[in-house]
Amino acid sequence: MRLERYGHGGDLWTAAEAYGRPVESWLDYSSNMNPWGPPDIVGHLMKEHWRDIARYPDPAVRRLRNKLSEVYQIPVESILVGNGAAELIDLVVQVIQPEETVLARPSFSEYEEAVHKAGGRIKDIPLRADQQFELNDLQGFSSRTVFLGHPNNPTGRLIPAPVLNELRDSGAKIILDEAFMDFLPDESEHSYMRLASESEQIQVIRSMTKFYAIPGIRLGFLVAHPDLIGRLKDRQTQWSVNFLAQMIGEAVLDEHAYAERTRAWLLEERPWLIEELRALGLNVFPSNVNFLLAALPEQTGHNVRQLQKAMAERGIMIRDASLFKGLDQSYFRLAIRLRQENERLLKELKECLTT
Repeated sequence: MRLERYGHGGDLWTAAEAYGRPVESWLDYSSNMNPWGPPDIVGHLMKEHWRDIARYPDPAVRRLRNKLSEVYQIPVESILVGNGAAELIDLVVQVIQPEETVLARPSFSEYEEAVHKAGGRIKDIPLRADQQFELNDLQGFSSRTVFLGHPNNPTGRLIPAPVLNELRDSGAKIILDEAFMDFLPDESEHSYMRLASESEQIQVIRSMTKFYAIPGIRLGFLVAHPDLIGRLKDRQTQWSVNFLAQMIGEAVLDEHAYAERTRAWLLEERPWLIEELRALGLNVFPSNVNFLLAALPEQTGHNVRQLQKAMAERGIMIRDASLFKGLDQSYFRLAIRLRQENERLLKELKECLTT
């Protein structure tokens, strides 16, 4: 049974059904969440405010939008909060209605799904393994709309500034998915949120669930010119962002010690895990964020389906990256987790690769 039955990693229920292990027993390397778990404030708020769900949430999400405006120094009228980045990806494509959209492959499958649902065509720019999956060639680019992960998923690579500048100069409408941007210690140097807030050319989508490990409440926001924000709001489902999501989103933005600890951990753990995986004979590609794209060398005689099954039998979920267009049966994606968990991952990987 495919563990990505619904197109994503992190489906613990399908894994439990397929392998007869309880949901809580799995070590999940297939979804890219902060392994420290939610900040403690999340638990306190849910305990203290659970009775408040008897009221409707604020339909304008005022307090969270004001907090985001303060933290990121962007106008509040340029912010739309949504039910996770997934809702906003769909919504912006539905409103813009691009005839043709350029995608860099491999990339997050929901970009393609959103374009197809809106009746648009897709033009691919292939990313190459021999160039470490970095987007650096826009030869033949002619589309009026481009949708890019910045950093990209599943490769973990930022888009180089010269490429984004070239896209801006081309006049193309640019949608950037910055779902993992907050894992970078210098995110303000790479994010295009401020530019998006005043430009009709650029829209930026951000997730709050990955960095703060709160995917179960569904929370993200989009930054764009106020005129587009108004059009998006008109099309957004009423009560899209629930009370708990609004309250938790506002609170976690003040968790500065949590954010600093996360970024410090990642700066140490990522190069260590890359080195250890390469010592097992795996091809591991550079990443700017909290997950890694890796490939099985041909001489192992394995493919990713076999590896995923063998690891699942040991209670560990990895992401079958061959499901991303542009990657073959040798590729898989791993989240970066805490040292003790990573040591278990390495031990089980070694046994699977040598069996």
